[in-house]
Amino acid sequence: GQKAVFLLIIATLMIPPTIILVPVFLVINTVGLLNSLWGVIFPAIATPTGVFLLRQYMLTIPDELLEAARMDHASEWRIYWKIILPLAAPALAVLAIFSVMWRWNDFLLPLIVLSRSEFFTLQLALNAFQGELNTQWHYLLAMTVITLIPITLVFAFLQKYITTGIASAGVK
Repeated sequence: GQKAVFLLIIATLMIPPTIILVPVFLVINTVGLLNSLWGVIFPAIATPTGVFLLRQYMLTIPDELLEAARMDHASEWRIYWKIILPLAAPALAVLAIFSVMWRWNDFLLPLIVLSRSEFFTLQLALNAFQGELNTQWHYLLAMTVITLIPITLVFAFLQKYITTGIASAGVK
């Protein structure tokens, strides 16, 4: 049961993102999120990589801790909110950082979801900045550096969470 579902979720990692682009576009269009930043954000909320990372981290939580909480008559909901979620904070931080970094660098999904230039991500703006006949490389490269600065700062300040979260997710 659980292993089959987990393997099915992990198997989706082998599917290239371009193959699921049309179904994702249709869902975003049906929900009414076309031409909005939410149409770019929502598909990134639950990814197979996130499921894998959180599952591996949750497996490191000792069963004895959960059993002790059950012996103290804690409900499953209370165990989740008071024990599991605080212990999973490093993995959730890593997942949040990675999700922001992936969305920041994503080009293809915003390209199909956003058509109004006021909602363009920086990657789409870089692409739009290229001319058909003449590209002003000095401006384009300056914009590229500007797009790298925020994500580099995020990584620099949150590096300890990334290394702690990844290291502890792989240990059982």
